[in-house]
Amino acid sequence: MKKRIVYIVSYFFTVLLMFVIQKPLFMLYNDAVGKEVGLTDFGQVMWHGISLDATTAGYFTALPLLIILVSIWTKRISLKKLLLPYYILVAILLSIVFVVDMGLYPFWGFKLDASIFLYLDSPKEALASVSTGFIAIRVLAMLVYAAFIVWIMLKVTPNTLDKVGKRIWGTLGMLLLGGGLFVIIRGGVSESTSNVGQVYFSSNQFLNHSAVNPCFSLLSSMSKSKDFASEFNFFDEEKRADLFEGLYPTNRSDINTRVLNTERPNVLLILMEGFGGAFIEPLGGLPGVAPNLNRLSEEGVFFTQCYANSFRTDRGTVSALSGYLALPTVSIMKVPAKSRTLPAISEELLKAGYQTDFLYGGDINFTNMKSYLLSKGYQKLTADADFSLAEQSSNVWGVNDDITSEWLLGQLEQRSETDTPWFTTYLTLSSHEPFEVPYNRLEEKIPNAFAYTDECLGKLIDGLKQTDLWENLLIVCIPDHGFCYPRTGFKSAPHAHHIPVIWTGGAVKQPVKIDKLMNQTDMAATLLAQMKIDFSDFLFSRNVLSEQYNDQFAFYTFVDGFCYIDSTGATLYDNAGNKEYSYKNKQTNDKINQTDKQRLKYCLYPIIRTINLTESNYQIQARPYNHNALQ
Repeated sequence: MKKRIVYIVSYFFTVLLMFVIQKPLFMLYNDAVGKEVGLTDFGQVMWHGISLDATTAGYFTALPLLIILVSIWTKRISLKKLLLPYYILVAILLSIVFVVDMGLYPFWGFKLDASIFLYLDSPKEALASVSTGFIAIRVLAMLVYAAFIVWIMLKVTPNTLDKVGKRIWGTLGMLLLGGGLFVIIRGGVSESTSNVGQVYFSSNQFLNHSAVNPCFSLLSSMSKSKDFASEFNFFDEEKRADLFEGLYPTNRSDINTRVLNTERPNVLLILMEGFGGAFIEPLGGLPGVAPNLNRLSEEGVFFTQCYANSFRTDRGTVSALSGYLALPTVSIMKVPAKSRTLPAISEELLKAGYQTDFLYGGDINFTNMKSYLLSKGYQKLTADADFSLAEQSSNVWGVNDDITSEWLLGQLEQRSETDTPWFTTYLTLSSHEPFEVPYNRLEEKIPNAFAYTDECLGKLIDGLKQTDLWENLLIVCIPDHGFCYPRTGFKSAPHAHHIPVIWTGGAVKQPVKIDKLMNQTDMAATLLAQMKIDFSDFLFSRNVLSEQYNDQFAFYTFVDGFCYIDSTGATLYDNAGNKEYSYKNKQTNDKINQTDKQRLKYCLYPIIRTINLTESNYQIQARPYNHNALQ
């Protein structure tokens, strides 16, 4: 019996030790030294993270414990042979999760969760950001690590287990051991059970993320991925309605400040991949990266205080086109039953007699984009498959921006003012990881990729200036999401979501700067109002050029969290860690001060109760925020 107990204890602590050792490896791989992480921080991460490590180790110990319990009532068994298939399965799972989590974190900025499964239906695009060598090295690492795990597990496993004499006492002892294991899995005997937030201990999110067990993060996110309605339910409906009142005006007949010289221009909407304010000099961004956009900001309508609603293309596209607030735990584009019920700029313009088309150099099926666009009134979609094989291979994501922008210019030049008015949307591609572009103006790889996209857009717009289309043309330049650069600090901070929005073209009356605080979602109502088209279906979109737009605020989400910004500063809430952060000085956004724990529960305005996906019932509920609470 002693051999059985020693084995269970040894197996549990072996798995636990592997999880603990993973943490410094994760931190070193993700440039902990460059992030000025000290030895004390390494120790803190391992210490605070050990509770979730123990919980996860407990789950993986459950089956061996059950086999040991059964073995008490059997004759002699070969334990190694019996458990070898399980060890192999566990080793493969642990190695894949660890290596993938470690490798994706520099790109995603958050721990591995169920969102990875959203991209597995398009593996080519999911892997497009990395090279073949990158993948090969990590596959090799997985195999080596898996082999090591199997070897170490076999080392602590007895070859055989002999018959037990006192079976009753042995069973009781093993049940007692199982009870202890259950307590470990639960996370103790307190009211709270094991959760990701229990290991958060720092205002530095990198340290918090490093402490999180990736297996637990993945499995826990899978278990609650369908329970969206309960994730942010802080208020009863009466309280929510009271706090939410007035944040999004229901009176949509307000007076406009006119910035266009025509009500029905042709519209080219350019969704600029990741082109955050970090690269726009008038917004305090890196000088010299985007001379064309910098120039255009002086020539047209420049919205200087706009914030992207989310952090990925699929979510940002819905926010920009449908004026719909991004959600923290689910991509609406991946939920066709919901996304097809949303309004869209393209849909409204189609009703108004416009022809509509969409251009993207990548796979338009990625993240269910094709389904969304087709349900939103786009009559024609052009994507990578419409270009030659050589053009499709110009970028790992598809067709480079110089090719698509030149193609678009050629297509637009064929249109005349006598044609049906048109609305064209162009999603750029090249300023995406891995930032490999046929351009070498800047030494740093990432800024150089954005400089390349800027040059492509500059040539496109300058080309359009030479056509007869220009006088009746409105060009809307808006990013799909922001960008954190340099890629350090708090990636969920406001500066990483600050984006430029520029209206240019012959349809613009005169250059003007709009300094009102706003969201990417507000573009729909603002544009349609200028065109005197009803936008009442866009419930979360505000006409920021209205003389009645006085209650200025911005709101954005990140993975399992969100942020509210007004004139007093910003308050950010990390739901996973149940932490709140206050940004009081807009010039030092990375200097985060943790606020009172209850403040956000009674302050945070949102949208979000997200969506209730029970059967065919799709409901949106708002989450309140008292926007005066930061004063």
